[in-house]
Amino acid sequence: MKLKNTTWILLGVAIILGVGVYVYELQINPQQEQIEATNKQLFTFDEDDIKALTIETEDQTYKFEKTSDENQPWQMKEPQDTVANDAVISFLTNLLVTSESERTLTVPQNQKKDYGLDKPLGIITIELENEKQHKIVLGKLNFQGELLYAQIDSSSPSQEEITINLVPKNFQYAVDRQPEEWTKNK
Repeated sequence: MKLKNTTWILLGVAIILGVGVYVYELQINPQQEQIEATNKQLFTFDEDDIKALTIETEDQTYKFEKTSDENQPWQMKEPQDTVANDAVISFLTNLLVTSESERTLTVPQNQKKDYGLDKPLGIITIELENEKQHKIVLGKLNFQGELLYAQIDSSSPSQEEITINLVPKNFQYAVDRQPEEWTKNK
């Protein structure tokens, strides 16, 4: 059986395309997915890197510091100096390091109030062991009521445009608490 030249050419093209798809699927595509996943993550630090937290709500400001005591890892410093509720703080710190942005918007600075960022639901300031600080300003819920508008590590107010992220609604549950929920019940 003798094959025609066009058959050999088609066979060669098929092999080249097969190798191309193989290289793309195993080499290039996973790298792109990893880059996209990194871009969606809100923060790149670990939970152990967090040294202090400040939560500002409309009514109150709460300050927490990590302790060296494994049984009582967080201490509330403001509005009172007492042991913090570890479950509540762990919920918040876990959200900070594992949450991803569902979508990012770039809007003019003068539209900040449309997203609830002029009078935020809460502002979380994170101080890390390496003395770096991060801030997340939580706005209002989106139209579906499933996500919150948030400004992360906001830049100076003199910029013409701001970047807004859509973050999980769990952030609302993490900061919108009664004062007694932040402290450990004795």
